[in-house]
This record gives sequence, C-alpha cells and structure tokens, in this order.
Amino acid sequence: MWFDTLLMPLGVTDVFANLFFAFFLLGGACLYLALIWQIRARPPTSPLETTRTFGVPEATLAAALTFFLLFGVLASISHPALEVGNRVVVENLLFVVGLVLVIGAFLRLRGFDLSALAGFSKISFVRALSMGTVLLLAAYPMIAFADAITQRLLGSGTVRQNIVELFSGLGRIEQRIMIIVFAVAIAPVAEEFLFRFFLYGVLRRYFGRFLGLITNALLFAAVHTHLPSFAPLFVLGSCFTLAYEWSGSILVSMTMHALFNSVSLTMLAFPDLFAQ
Repeated sequence: MWFDTLLMPLGVTDVFANLFFAFFLLGGACLYLALIWQIRARPPTSPLETTRTFGVPEATLAAALTFFLLFGVLASISHPALEVGNRVVVENLLFVVGLVLVIGAFLRLRGFDLSALAGFSKISFVRALSMGTVLLLAAYPMIAFADAITQRLLGSGTVRQNIVELFSGLGRIEQRIMIIVFAVAIAPVAEEFLFRFFLYGVLRRYFGRFLGLITNALLFAAVHTHLPSFAPLFVLGSCFTLAYEWSGSILVSMTMHALFNSVSLTMLAFPDLFAQ
C-alpha cells in the first residue's frame, strides 16, 4: 500500500498502465498481421477460394443493397436531429431481419448451400466461441487506439450513438431487455450475414481480398452514422472480416460481434464500475 502511495505522485502507475496497453496493442496487431500472412499464403486453389462463387445476379443485388445503405446514411446526415425511440428500434429490427430473409431466399433459389458457403458446418460453436473471444481480445487495443485518436481530434465531449443514448436513458427493465436481445442475439447475426457473408463475399469475388475488406469496413462504419465512432468501427469491421476470412466460418465473426455488443451494454448498464 505504501509503495503505491509513493509511486502515485510520480505518475509511475500511469507509466505502467501505458506500457501494458502498448504491449497489448502490439500483441493484438501482431496476431492480426499473422492472420493476414496466413491468408495471403493460401494457394489460389484452396477450398476457401473455390466455395465462394457469387455471380452477376449476386453482384447486382449487392450493388442495390449498397446504394440503399448509402442513401440511408445520407438521409441520416441530412436529418441528424431525428430521435431514436423504441418504435424505431423495432421497425429497424423487423426491416433488417426481413432483408436477411429476402437475400437468403434469393441465394437459395440460386442454388447456393448457405450452410456450406458460410462455413456453419466447418467448425463447432464451442470452437467458434473460443476463437472469437481470443480474436476480440486482440482487437480491443486497436479499437481503443482508434477511439483515442478520434477523441483527440474531435474532442472528448462528442455525442454518443443514438442507440447508446436510448439504452442509457431507459428506466423500464423490459425496454432494456428488448435492446439487449436486439444487440446481442439478432443484430450480430443479421449484420454479419449482410456485411461479411454477402457484401464482402461479392466484393472479394470481383475486387479481391484487400479492396473487399477496406470497402466492406468503410460501409460497415458508415451505416452506423456516427462520426466519432467511424474509425473504431472501421477497425472493428476489418477485424470481423479478417476473422471470417481466416476461419472460413461466419460463426466466428458473429461470435465476436455478439461478445463486443455484450461487453458494450454491460459497460453502459454499470457505468460506475467502468468509469475509466
């Protein structure tokens, strides 16, 4: 105890914290660089390459979906004062689920085996959970670094996302449960299906891994329509895509997405425990 009291005025504790974060950041970056190296080292004839064969119809649908998402981003920018309430959340939930069902039905009619194409049967849920946990932990310092840079550039008093403000302001437990179910169980599955499985699959097919990853991550960050979160979401989306590409199973990125939302909601629900 006396040792901590002696070091605190000297700022030694902060130094150790910064060093720990620097090593954590370096370790996470090295892990994802290793994933990139393994992905690039795969031969063109590997099973991962030959199973994703989206064609012109899928590209047309993906282009229409992309333009629709961008139109929504522009509409949100031009009407930033719109409030997000429970009704809006439910409407968005139903719309996203409907969109996933339509695209899934379209791919089934086209003769695609969605289970094999998305790698659902490639790994078990337990393995996907363990892989997703490790990869998310490695991604956190890079996300935090991007967030710190954004806060430095835009200022620390930036407005939080609408859905975050809604969750923080809810007093009724059933309303919070609705947000939790949406953010942890439904949104990760729907968003990973749309962005990583479908849109990235098409982008990768016609533009390659690198441009596909960058474009997909940019779109993923943009549709959240929150400038202070753009850089962290770009990093997060890139990590999701790398996890999917490396593992060959969308279950891994879905697990990462669900865990990330769970941690975020936990921090919002108990702000006193996570003041820092």
